[in-house]
Amino acid sequence: MGSQATDSHSGAILMSKVNSGRPSRKLIPGILVLIIVGWFLSFNASHIPSLAASPLVSDASLLDYRHLSSHCENISTIGILEYTARQTALAKTLHALNASAYIAEPGANTHFYGNFSKTQWHLSERPLLLIISPVTSESRDGQEIRPRVTVLTPKFETTRARMLPVPSPSGVIHYVEWAEEENPYAAALSVLPLPTAGSSKPHTIFVDNSIRKFIVDGLLRASEPQKDSTVPAVEVLSAPLDITQMRERKSETELQILKCANEATLLAIREVHKNLYPGIRESQARSMMASALGAAGLKDGGCLTLFGENAALPHGSGTDRTLAKSDFALFDCTASLHGYYSDVTRTVALSSEGISSEQLDIWRMVQSAQSIALAVAIDGTVTSTVDTAARAILEIGGYERYFTHRLGHGIGLEVHEAPYLRGGSNDIIRTGHTFSDEPGIYIEGKVGVRLEDCFYINEDGFGVYLTEGVGGQSKDPWNP
Repeated sequence: MGSQATDSHSGAILMSKVNSGRPSRKLIPGILVLIIVGWFLSFNASHIPSLAASPLVSDASLLDYRHLSSHCENISTIGILEYTARQTALAKTLHALNASAYIAEPGANTHFYGNFSKTQWHLSERPLLLIISPVTSESRDGQEIRPRVTVLTPKFETTRARMLPVPSPSGVIHYVEWAEEENPYAAALSVLPLPTAGSSKPHTIFVDNSIRKFIVDGLLRASEPQKDSTVPAVEVLSAPLDITQMRERKSETELQILKCANEATLLAIREVHKNLYPGIRESQARSMMASALGAAGLKDGGCLTLFGENAALPHGSGTDRTLAKSDFALFDCTASLHGYYSDVTRTVALSSEGISSEQLDIWRMVQSAQSIALAVAIDGTVTSTVDTAARAILEIGGYERYFTHRLGHGIGLEVHEAPYLRGGSNDIIRTGHTFSDEPGIYIEGKVGVRLEDCFYINEDGFGVYLTEGVGGQSKDPWNP
């Protein structure tokens, strides 16, 4: 299988696939070098030394991961000025689109614009809404557009709603209360400028794309004009790309948070890897990961932990397998820091003893695909091209059909967010974008390998792993 990597026909296949949809051919020589280096390393795996035996610890509570706690302790949260700049940019976009408001309920977008999320306010049947409207005024420099920030709250929850750390450029937050016997959606619309009688244009409100349907239905019903009214209907529409893309390109502060979250997650995986032993159960290793992520100061931590053939099912088997010396162990872990998420996957082994040459070949193929994807993901590239490049590498080894999911997704305030690295997508990669890079090979009943590091596009237009500060990409199954 390894000899195929230098076959001229296979090289031609790769160049053809990567060139389709690419803005230039400058990266092709580097890509071919990476292929050759990757396969060279796979042939020299026998020179990797075995790891010393780890102490057998079956109880996660007995393990001490406190040394991880200092890694992110100096990372700042998003500042008030950044929040208000986002609100102002949103208001200007709404004005340009002739829209009266943007409405969201607690989630990633209220976190982005309002500094609160479902963590501070859990969703219920009683709506609490963040409403941002453009307000225009005249200034020396012409027309000034500012955001009006409103929070719609159940009346009996007003005191708690006022405790939410919502910022605004003016320092003023407008609170609109609705009592249990009142229509909350009519109350929400009451703070917006009404369409004028005789106007033929509808009144446009944009809503967060993840808002629950009953909220949208309520806004629509509350906006229906009377039969004899000349006031046009209100349009309640999903937010367009002009708005949804505002979260995609990360600021320097956001990148610092994302870097540390991903670094700390990788450090936690490395610590747990040291404590693996033959006979440990997936559930025990998962408990160790939860302890390590928590000790690192991360929140909402979770880790998909799969041993042996269970890893051939990308999202798990529902069993609790034990680990053998001949098994790979797959850890797919995520956690948050200041609301921003990590996503790191490692496929590891206990030692170099017991792992077959076929398993190692598969691992190396996945590593090579991951490397190529990062090299191809430059500013100006179409997202689908990156997915195609990774698959071209796996096709050389005959494994393309075992790569059954997209290459990657955006990451930030949500683990999975736009844009996506997948076939058929035509988004353009830009500086500040962040993505996961997670190729995999899944042969059901036999073996599964996935490697994942998230990366960002730097000011020079090139991809850099968010885990680069602690070593970045996995070097081999024994050094995650």
